[in-house]
Amino acid sequence: MTRDNGIVLGIETSCDETSVALVRDNDIIANAVFTQEQHSLFGGVVPEIASREHIKKIAPLCRGVLDRTATAPRDLSLIAVTDSPGLAGALLVGISYALGVHCSWGVPVIGVNHLEGHIVSVTLENPALQFPFVALVVSGGHTALYHVAGYGDYRCLGRTIDDAAGEAFDKVGKLLGFGYPAGRAIEQEAAACVSADRIGFPVARLDTRNSDFSFSGLKTAVMNLVRQQQADGAELDKPLLAKSVQEAIVDTLATKALR
Repeated sequence: MTRDNGIVLGIETSCDETSVALVRDNDIIANAVFTQEQHSLFGGVVPEIASREHIKKIAPLCRGVLDRTATAPRDLSLIAVTDSPGLAGALLVGISYALGVHCSWGVPVIGVNHLEGHIVSVTLENPALQFPFVALVVSGGHTALYHVAGYGDYRCLGRTIDDAAGEAFDKVGKLLGFGYPAGRAIEQEAAACVSADRIGFPVARLDTRNSDFSFSGLKTAVMNLVRQQQADGAELDKPLLAKSVQEAIVDTLATKALR
């Protein structure tokens, strides 16, 4: 049972970002996000560091959105916290904090699968969106297609069998000397490309009867090209390479979704 005013406190700590939001009637009243940039030193997310940073940031972020909007505990109708999937320790921080708030303020709490959150978040800006629809989920560690028949009614049409698209960007970025995460760096490098050419990197299409993805071969193709050009003493055209990688990934995502 929830209270009647409809303000939901959302808490997300599944990986390397701490996020707190207040939502009422599909409107985001306030949102605060802390991104843990120190993982770039290690080329990927370190779970123990992620958990410790969530512990430091979750309470200040929560207090911040409540104070900024003059929202009192009695104004909250529900606490929604990510409970899966994600890093176990990171999830535990958010869940523990949400349960603590529940015990202290008496606000009901509910767990949320954050992949479902990705899917239904489109209704925030598109409240008239009609079911059914096809949802393409492309986050740091997940790439999948879902048939969405309604709230809570999802059927997976296809998913990555190896690297997610975000992981492919990061691994290619590491080969090119970019920091973690590499998606933005690759996008900026691709935007600087003045050539109309494109390197034909292979991306596995897999069985045409399904909608699964595979991006591990792309990383290998980029690695082989970089090594060959280095062995030949040739200058690496990073803008062209970044543009070609980005187009290969995006074209695959779009083709599968449209099909």
